[in-house]
Amino acid sequence: MAHPTLSATDRARALDAMSGGPELDVLVVGGGITGAGIALDAATRGLRTGIVEAQDWAGGTSQWSSKLVHGGLRYLQQLDFKLVAEALRERELLLDFLAPHLVKPVPFLYPLTHRWWERPYVAAGIGLYDALAHLGAKVATLPYQRHLTAAGVARVFPDVKPGSMVGAVQYWDARVDDARLVLTIVRTAVRHGALAANRARAVDFPRDAGGRVTGAVVRDLETGRERTVRARTVIAATGVWTERIQDRAQAEGGLKVLASKGIHIVVPRERIRSDTGLILQTEKSVLFIIPWERYWLIGTTDTPYEQELENPVATSADIDYVLEHANVVLDEPLGRGDVIGVYAGLRPLLQPGTKGGGEPAQSTKISREHTVTEVVPGLITIAGGKLTTYRVMAEDAVDLALGAGRAKELPSVTDRTALLGADGYLALRRRAGTLGSAHGWDEEQVLHLLRRYGSAVEEILELVEQRPDLGRPLGGAAPYLRAEIVHACTHEGALHLEDVFDTRTRLTWERPRHGLDALDEIAELAAGALGWDADRRAAEVEAYRLRCAAEDAAAAAPDDAAAAAARAAAPDVLELVRRDAG
Repeated sequence: MAHPTLSATDRARALDAMSGGPELDVLVVGGGITGAGIALDAATRGLRTGIVEAQDWAGGTSQWSSKLVHGGLRYLQQLDFKLVAEALRERELLLDFLAPHLVKPVPFLYPLTHRWWERPYVAAGIGLYDALAHLGAKVATLPYQRHLTAAGVARVFPDVKPGSMVGAVQYWDARVDDARLVLTIVRTAVRHGALAANRARAVDFPRDAGGRVTGAVVRDLETGRERTVRARTVIAATGVWTERIQDRAQAEGGLKVLASKGIHIVVPRERIRSDTGLILQTEKSVLFIIPWERYWLIGTTDTPYEQELENPVATSADIDYVLEHANVVLDEPLGRGDVIGVYAGLRPLLQPGTKGGGEPAQSTKISREHTVTEVVPGLITIAGGKLTTYRVMAEDAVDLALGAGRAKELPSVTDRTALLGADGYLALRRRAGTLGSAHGWDEEQVLHLLRRYGSAVEEILELVEQRPDLGRPLGGAAPYLRAEIVHACTHEGALHLEDVFDTRTRLTWERPRHGLDALDEIAELAAGALGWDADRRAAEVEAYRLRCAAEDAAAAAPDDAAAAAARAAAPDVLELVRRDAG
């Protein structure tokens, strides 16, 4: 089956088909992990499906997570074995079959600080965690727990602070490039017939004479044009924007969602000597120290957030909090000078009851982690949950849209539908040493590409064969290739420079100075792929520079209000593009 593309032309065609073609069975509003999963679930059941996202794909919470695929040890403490087992089954599916190119095993140390009673208590909990993961599994994807003394901890984590722990239990979970997972799911949904458009906002929800929602009025934010998309059912998966969508639909009740801010800092990989991560309990949250190829990701916080939802940012106090708690276990304390990147995201916290008060409607399916409900006839909202269980959430949402009878006749098949790039990935992985020899790439360069594209790396190879200059690494941003920037625009739906820096690469936070050292080269490549003239290219460059400066100013601010004001000083990229075009 041919690989689908999400170019600007494809996006325009999708909007035309949504509004000018036959009625959709399902219109998904929201292009984060949950919405993408719903679009894939609906499309693979043979439903005529559309998905729109007001920002970029994964533009909200789904690109700013802790980037973990895990069962959730904290739920074992709450004795919620069913929820943990569900999440661990999903973790195994992603690791073994659905997305082995994107989801990777990662070891963690669970520190022990008490000599006698703590080890058997933790061992029992993590032992149950391991047992639930392997229960019914065809293969043992991840190892079982391993016990370490203080000397053992020092061997596997040489930079541990002496005396900070008396030992540890090492266990395994998984990590994921969250934004790329969303992009991959959207492209897989398109592969199976879904119509997809980013930067397209649902601004109204028309109803028929009986009061049933019949679709949505969708505004193309790139052009300002509005069009009506007819759909039998609209499913809104908009996270912290859930109540805003319900208000637009004039729903009397609905789900109540509060925003909680979490931030992460990034430090160079060489700054901490270890190949294993750490999980630490703090008074406010769980702090993860997570190893990646070229850096460490450290977070998160968990604080109420009351500012504008679109552009949450880290404050100076947030960064100090993460550094302080990480330094509890690090022999060489981290300082501000070690931080090369920072990002913030909003977690949607589902509240009991409904927005209008009272109990949820009867047409509701409730999990401990998520709830899906029909807030008005024809409009379903889903909120809560976590990245790991996106597929289960999607299945619940489409089941509710279909109704019990039809859902039984047309069950979900996403547990048997590999994501784009998974098929053939393992065979290519074994050829990593020779796969890039024709282009002068070493094995690590090839592994970088395989971890991002899997077997869809063929698309990169085709671009390089057509234009050999695209096979060079970006100046100031290796190991990313020039071809990856073109591919982001031609295959993955990037419409602006910030789309390239945020979601198609991680340059905005994994490189010093937000990746600005590669800005001009990336702008040149994007301009060629998207047909920008000199004025448009200059506006895109200015927009990204202003945004980076605003985020740096926010990171020096003392609190959320001051940080939000600093971030708001940078205009939205569309404002600058329209200004220069006018």
